[in-house]
Amino acid sequence: MSAIQSRLNAVRQRIRQAEQTYRREAGSVQLLAVSKTRPAEDIRQAVAAGQRCFGESYIQEALDKIGQLRDLGLEWHFIGRIQGNKTRAIAENFDWVHSIDTLRQIRRLNDQRPARLAPLKICLQIKIDDEESKSGISPGEVRGLIEAMPEYPRLALQGLMTLPAPAAQLDAQRLPFRRLRQLRDELATAGLPLTTLSMGMTDDLEAAIAEGATLVRIGTAIFGPRDYSGQT
Repeated sequence: MSAIQSRLNAVRQRIRQAEQTYRREAGSVQLLAVSKTRPAEDIRQAVAAGQRCFGESYIQEALDKIGQLRDLGLEWHFIGRIQGNKTRAIAENFDWVHSIDTLRQIRRLNDQRPARLAPLKICLQIKIDDEESKSGISPGEVRGLIEAMPEYPRLALQGLMTLPAPAAQLDAQRLPFRRLRQLRDELATAGLPLTTLSMGMTDDLEAAIAEGATLVRIGTAIFGPRDYSGQT
């Protein structure tokens, strides 16, 4: 067993333990392996251990890996900042986008999603705290974007995502995740249940699961420290 496969199994055990601890239904939390900056061979090792869903942030790097691994039939999630000149590549090559925060992005992704593909699944990224360096829309702006969604049939809104400021203590970690869950509960309807809460990473996945995460985005705990020297 490779180191990546061993670490992947350890992360799965953390998720299972958190589901039990916080009385979540077994298997209710999906693992997204964040493979940005990692080579295709690392992804193949994770696939050999049963992982099928991978998150990427850098378009050209992601397209290279998607091409190399096309034979595996993987599910690809875009989780990085969305640049206007990159929306077509995202719309044509990804299954999910987690980082939507403007109506312009919604319009461009909808118009550029090929009709031969299923609607692109998306999450709205919420700035749940006041950290200036983070992208996202304020909680008060979300309803307007949700109400606009019927105009964009090539997109399928799944839920909300957040990337809160780091915190050391469990209670402090749980607070922004709780706020996102409460926002989702306020906005969800029978026709649009917003079932996805994309929140939680290596250092706070337990806190996220405690507050209702349905998808955790884990990179370092699976693949080890990243090298960003080749990224722009």
